[in-house]
Amino acid sequence: MQTLSHVSRTALITGVSRSQGLGFAVARQLAELNYHVILTARNPSQAEQLAAQLREEGHAATALRLDLTDRSGIFKAAGHLALTINHLDLLVNNASTMPDFNTCSVLEVNFDELQSAFEVNVFGCWCLTQALLPLLRRAPAARIVNVTSAATRQVEAPGPGTFFSPAYSFAKYAVNALTATLATALADTSILVNAVDPGAVATHPERGDDANDLPPAEAAKGIVWAATLGADGPTGGVFHDRQPVQTISQ
Repeated sequence: MQTLSHVSRTALITGVSRSQGLGFAVARQLAELNYHVILTARNPSQAEQLAAQLREEGHAATALRLDLTDRSGIFKAAGHLALTINHLDLLVNNASTMPDFNTCSVLEVNFDELQSAFEVNVFGCWCLTQALLPLLRRAPAARIVNVTSAATRQVEAPGPGTFFSPAYSFAKYAVNALTATLATALADTSILVNAVDPGAVATHPERGDDANDLPPAEAAKGIVWAATLGADGPTGGVFHDRQPVQTISQ
């Protein structure tokens, strides 16, 4: 694993496969803060290409194959990391899928899409966190950041009319609940666990990004804020623009 003399911490970010993606924007900003960033994706060549780009900019970056639908592969990747690093300072669960992008009603849910949404967004996130927990516990003050979505508000306060992407929305709602539960379970440690809604991000031009969508570099700032909280920072919350949106446990 590559090291540079100025690197002080190590961060792993999931779902880093596109140069215009949110995950890569987060990775770059963390690298600029002297983190050694580990970029993970299902396609290792894509992650390696982006890691190489960061290395060319003078940062410490490596790539690792990680498919969140493959639980044995998750633990295999965690085992590999345990042989190459002695602790992990930060886990950013950024990888996500929205299989029901065009579904607008809870009465029209495709249950294969529902299973797919939960498999990546919830089960994969949960499994990876559990697999990396030994490394996170060895860090002086590790942080876990789960990327969530404003779509969860449809679940919290459903109203009449369109219900956009119900499978994705319920999966991200479960991520918020998982965040609060993990924070409670880790309350006797120095690990802080929070969820961040980055807002609508312009990462999918093929879907026709809205003119008001945030550039990835701007949307990444809230995630990086949660990733670098001090010891007196919050835990178990959901945040947008550094402000609390909700806390499932309340």
